[in-house]
Amino acid sequence: MSRTHSHSHSRSQKNLLFSIVLNIFITVSQVIGGFLSGSLALLSDALHNFTDVVSLIISYVAAKYSSKSATSNMTFGYKRAEIIAAFINSASLIIIAIILIKESVIHFFDPKVINSDLVIWLSALAIVGNGISVLLLLKDRKTNMNLSSAYYHLLTDMLASVAVLGGGLLMKFYGIYWVDSVLTFLIAVYLIYVGFKLFKNSFSVLMLFTPSDIEIQSIVSKINSLPLIKNMHHVHIWQLNEVELHLEAEIDFEEDISLSKFDEILETIEHILITDYGINHITIQPEFNKSDNKNIIVQD
Repeated sequence: MSRTHSHSHSRSQKNLLFSIVLNIFITVSQVIGGFLSGSLALLSDALHNFTDVVSLIISYVAAKYSSKSATSNMTFGYKRAEIIAAFINSASLIIIAIILIKESVIHFFDPKVINSDLVIWLSALAIVGNGISVLLLLKDRKTNMNLSSAYYHLLTDMLASVAVLGGGLLMKFYGIYWVDSVLTFLIAVYLIYVGFKLFKNSFSVLMLFTPSDIEIQSIVSKINSLPLIKNMHHVHIWQLNEVELHLEAEIDFEEDISLSKFDEILETIEHILITDYGINHITIQPEFNKSDNKNIIVQD
């Protein structure tokens, strides 16, 4: 691991830890305020914040474990920990959204008179706190599924708090008590959209699916066009984590070449795969006149 990457990883972990502490404070404040004011919306926002705390803790632990060294019985180390965390977090986003939709419908048809001043101040506190956390994770979310899921948790919670604040202001000045239910419903729909996208991506990685931007037939055609190569077959391509893309395949050669000649050809293959497809972990099994299945995809 490069020094720059190590420093970035350490910074991300510190940002996560700070966000955890901040969201614990927000959650406790909103729970107390929700009971004191009688606001269901504030309690729902507190529940949402609580799930943020859980997801951030999962993300933090995953980030810590993902940097641990490999061992003889864990040859990949914990490199998939962050993908698992992203999967759990995205699934929880969808569950939270369904709960919010249910509660918003109930609250819409049965609005309660609440202490709007307390709602306004505590929702504003949540907006500031989550806003700080969102800014801390803004940069790293683009390169890390785990941090991306944590980021969207915080972003959607900040938007939910904006809805609660708007509802509080309308209740205070206009006596409109159903508006926060409508806003919460819309935010929950957005939550499902974001959560499903993250769920789909992390699920694909965990299931070892070929990345959607990789065309296997294109790779095979390009490798088969190289001198001395007869057939590339039994191909597997999968993503281990955010930065490692693996390929393993068998290659049937036209001639019974020497090991040194194979190494020369292998360097060419590696250059093509890295520069054209971003595949940075490559395992090739050389063959000559071997009687086996020559299909590109072979079920092991």
